[in-house]
Amino acid sequence: MPDHHSKEPSKGAASAAEFPKVYEPQLIEPRWAKAWVDEQLFRADAEAPGEVFSIVIPPPNVTGYIHIGHMLEHTQIDVLARWHRMRGERTLWLPGMDHAGISTQVVVERELAKQNLTRRALGREEFERRIWEWKAYSGGTIKKQMIRLGDSCDWSRERFTLDPPLYRAVLEAFLRLYHEGLIYRGRYIVNWCPRCQTALSDLETVHEERDGHLWHIRYPVKGSSESLVVATTRPETMLGDTAVAVYPEDERYRHLIGKSVLLPLMNREIPIIADVYVDREFGTGAVKVTPAHDPNDFEMGRRHDLPQIDVMTDDAKMSAAAGPYAGLDRFDARKRVVADLEAQGLLVKVDDHMHAVGVCDRCKTVVEPRVSMQWFCKMRPLADAALAAVEAGDVRIVPENPQRKVFVDWLANIRDWCISRQLWWGHRIPIWHCPCGGITPARDSQVAIVDGRALPASPPEKCGRCGGEKLEQDPDVLDTWFSSGLWPLSTLGWPDDTPDLHAFYPTTLLISGYDILFFWDARMVMLCLHLAPGKTPSERIPFRTLYLHSLVLDAQGQKMSKMRGNVVDPLEWMEKHGTDALRFTLAIKAAPGTNIALSEDAVVGYRAFANKIWNAARFVFVNLEKFQSATGMSIEELAAPQVRAGAPYPTGNEASLADRWIFSRLAEAIARVDDALENFRFHEAAHVVYHFFWGDFCDWYIEWIKPAMADANLETAVPAWRNLFAVFEAALRLLHPFMPFLTEELWHRLPQRTPEEDKNARSIALQPFPRPAPQWSDLDAEQDVKLLQDVIVAARNVRAELKLDPKRRVAADFGAADPAVREVLEKNRGVVLRLASLADLRFSDARLEPTAGPVRSTPQFDLQIAYGETVERGAELARLRKEKERLARDLESKQGRLADETFRSRAPAEIVRQLEATFAERRLEFDKLTERLAQLEKGADSPAGS
Repeated sequence: MPDHHSKEPSKGAASAAEFPKVYEPQLIEPRWAKAWVDEQLFRADAEAPGEVFSIVIPPPNVTGYIHIGHMLEHTQIDVLARWHRMRGERTLWLPGMDHAGISTQVVVERELAKQNLTRRALGREEFERRIWEWKAYSGGTIKKQMIRLGDSCDWSRERFTLDPPLYRAVLEAFLRLYHEGLIYRGRYIVNWCPRCQTALSDLETVHEERDGHLWHIRYPVKGSSESLVVATTRPETMLGDTAVAVYPEDERYRHLIGKSVLLPLMNREIPIIADVYVDREFGTGAVKVTPAHDPNDFEMGRRHDLPQIDVMTDDAKMSAAAGPYAGLDRFDARKRVVADLEAQGLLVKVDDHMHAVGVCDRCKTVVEPRVSMQWFCKMRPLADAALAAVEAGDVRIVPENPQRKVFVDWLANIRDWCISRQLWWGHRIPIWHCPCGGITPARDSQVAIVDGRALPASPPEKCGRCGGEKLEQDPDVLDTWFSSGLWPLSTLGWPDDTPDLHAFYPTTLLISGYDILFFWDARMVMLCLHLAPGKTPSERIPFRTLYLHSLVLDAQGQKMSKMRGNVVDPLEWMEKHGTDALRFTLAIKAAPGTNIALSEDAVVGYRAFANKIWNAARFVFVNLEKFQSATGMSIEELAAPQVRAGAPYPTGNEASLADRWIFSRLAEAIARVDDALENFRFHEAAHVVYHFFWGDFCDWYIEWIKPAMADANLETAVPAWRNLFAVFEAALRLLHPFMPFLTEELWHRLPQRTPEEDKNARSIALQPFPRPAPQWSDLDAEQDVKLLQDVIVAARNVRAELKLDPKRRVAADFGAADPAVREVLEKNRGVVLRLASLADLRFSDARLEPTAGPVRSTPQFDLQIAYGETVERGAELARLRKEKERLARDLESKQGRLADETFRSRAPAEIVRQLEATFAERRLEFDKLTERLAQLEKGADSPAGS
């Protein structure tokens, strides 16, 4: 592990001189990130005993880079992985990457285009070689970024979806499903991307609302003066019409059913059919039927045995079937068709029309529904099993509402999945075709390594239909999500019976964005339930719990996009403010079921938290050096692991109130963090750690025990130092899952066992999560300290109200009817005077009147600093009256702006909200000042005030 000074960090602490004055995460974080990987700290032992926590990474695309959504996801996974590991569980966070079929092919084709090359010009084998070459060059980027994030993965188990073992798992899954009749080949309507030139699943097609038109076209009825008017948003597809449909009971058209119309521009007779699918209330009640270019028309065409005429090519140009329009781009053809219809008097009217347009999720090209021969997977049997597993509680979905219902509803209404893609990068379908039309699968799922690539190793020797030997493998590859759907199984060695599969499957948890709930999460449940070994669903499920994290939005609550220019680069913020600060920001804002509005100011704030801890640690070491110089004591005598284990230490016969209190607070913080992380309340766990470390430890405990740390009496000082180090080290372990870099750095500045003495002494990440002793809980100490804190804060607030010089000590009056309250104050008078900057505390049994000076009141006490102790009453009255006038003018101005409807209508909503919030704050300030002024004026008019 990295060394901070001349000796091993495990043997002693750095001196104050070796403790940098400034916290610089840029120097600390990369060093530890590298050390964790070099030391292979996070390797999981499949053979070890004990409880298991296993989780697979949602595999990022090999083309990708870390974006802010990844950062949230990885932060949450890493927090839990580190927490479970520290609790002594065999913890596996398995990393890897997805080959990302379409995305990767698009990226590489763009690179080739710069060289005036195309994949078809190169040929399949050379193109695949170029992609592997590109992957070797660029594919490691995201791994380096994950290491920089501090992801505590077991890098010895890193996987890639095209690695030979995973390729074999994909072949095994395909062949099993094929032989069971769940995978079939058929001609159906698919979503076709002309840019990527492949079929897409419904989930890969994004629907966007766009302005368009509705063209109303007249179709002449053959042998009659009548005509039918149909409306369409895609007039170019009419060239492939094979019928016009009306509702069977529609009185307007019943007499035309069975007759024919003449298809405009093509002069082709097509029948008029009746079908209940037609909505007679929409448009004219008559619809064109284009079975090759519309999913609903396709189903209608099958019911009526209509021909399918595909009038487009793969690149969305008009095909030979489009007659005189052949060769035109589809949108150019649209213009020409509309112009020709108008010229022939067949265009009735054109309406503006807003409608949903499907676009490719990857390249944003408008998708074309068209008929195509593809491979499909029957989903109903798989979905029924997944539904049953969710309903039985074998798979728990968090947060349950509304995502569980969304998940269940999607499974209940699932359609067959088009699993083939017309790409060259991916798992090639293990089916061979014969000229006779026969299709024959590979003999088994074995793979061969050819030029470093995995390929099916057992092609059929002859056609299963005719026995011929002239076979060619299917050119298509499988949808990327097919291999991703096997990820928890394939990464652990399935279909082989491996130790990893025994030890870590089913995985404990999946953390995923709800935006890929159907792409990935649901498909894993379906495929793994069907294919995994095990007798019961609870043994075959891919994960026991599915936690769906929220989206990260910008500071105004808007979704991030390049078009808006509000995309956050987490790596940039990490370099500016530190990875720990960004991790903590995301964790503390990650309340289940709510999206995260992220601002750089928030990250700056939690950088300040890290800096607070650093400065507190430096203060401790600076004062330790002074103490050592005065006493000759070594840090091992005060902070060695065996010394820390014996805390808390008493001062004399009993522990001090401050020590009783801090250990009780630590016990409560540990219990609350454990409970919060157990239930995925990352925000709550982070809040608890934040308030304990910043508030309880830094602001109160260290300040409280400062005199004891410097006490010449070792019977007082030594227990104070030992308890301080014990709490500090435990607090570092409590914080570690959230801020791994800072805590690792500071932990190694304390004396630790050598790696020879304890192999887990290499890192705080391998240390146990803090566990409180039962005797730590002390409600009496917490109540007493809470009272003292309230008194100190009340005094500080009154001093601030009176604008007193911080160095000036004044007396305060304290009124309390309960003698027990006074007793606590008497026992701890010194610490109250010191921390509240008071010269004296005068006790009274009566409540205090506000006329003598400002009062802070609680149900237990009143605290007052009299005007005579601080300011002259007349001068204070004049100051407050002037301040009241200033606030009144400010309120009048803001109220006028808020009442201005022109301002409200034109100003951004965020500006209006900020102005309303500021007005409310000023109003509250004005009301408080008015009340205080009234009290002061009342005192001035009374005999006592004259």
